[in-house]
Amino acid sequence: MKKIVWMFLLASGLSFGQDQAPTKTIAKKGSFFVYWGWNRSLYSTSDIHFSGNNYDFTLDNVEAKDRQSPFSAKIYLNPGNITIPQYNFRLGYYLNEKYSISFGADHMKYVMVSNQMSTISGNIATGSAYDGTYGHDAFQIKPDFLLFEHTDGLNYLNLELRRMDKIYTYKNFKFNITEGFGGGIVVPRTNTTLLNYQRYDQFHLAGFGLGAVIGLNFQFYERFFIQLEEKVGYINMADIRTTMHVEDKASQHFNWLQGNVVLGVNFNYKKKQ
Repeated sequence: MKKIVWMFLLASGLSFGQDQAPTKTIAKKGSFFVYWGWNRSLYSTSDIHFSGNNYDFTLDNVEAKDRQSPFSAKIYLNPGNITIPQYNFRLGYYLNEKYSISFGADHMKYVMVSNQMSTISGNIATGSAYDGTYGHDAFQIKPDFLLFEHTDGLNYLNLELRRMDKIYTYKNFKFNITEGFGGGIVVPRTNTTLLNYQRYDQFHLAGFGLGAVIGLNFQFYERFFIQLEEKVGYINMADIRTTMHVEDKASQHFNWLQGNVVLGVNFNYKKKQ
């Protein structure tokens, strides 16, 4: 990911010191774009608070990782399976020649690392082997105590305002840099097995997210593009469903980082008069 950021900085510097070849100009205002791609994600540690009937406890500095699907044509290229990997979808509209507004879905997967060491505080009285009162005690999160994943997935549905600037043109090929920011809601499908409760796995509006993006865009023949993106953001979920009982819930907040590769199409472009 660091290499991608350095590539962006180098490309930005070239844009100030290089004359661009003349080309046909296209009006972006009023046009649309759509893209689809894939991501790898990183997450900061987070404190996760669980509450419900007969328990109220917090696990501190919990580590998690993503879960991208290994490449397979049957998964990545089959329209019936393309939502299985971690993916990015976005549909946008150009307000003018530089700025666009867009709606997107960032489908990440968040998997708590099992058997990690943490600390626990609070109380548990559910009739399990873990019943007791805790005060920041060292604690290993074993699978028979908790499995906790947003794997179908950590769905960040968002609106973004983006800017696009051309940095180099050669015939029918263009290099652009884009940056933007946005926010939206988080609707995870959380897969949880907690204490002696049955596994629970349902979609639920859990909270909100914020994000910023920088990207390097390679466009050819005006119509098609490939884009490399770095996204960074914050997610706060105050109402995560954990069991079939509505009173049982969890809460957490953390930072995230994405590295994305997306393929896109521009349409409804018009030639400038």
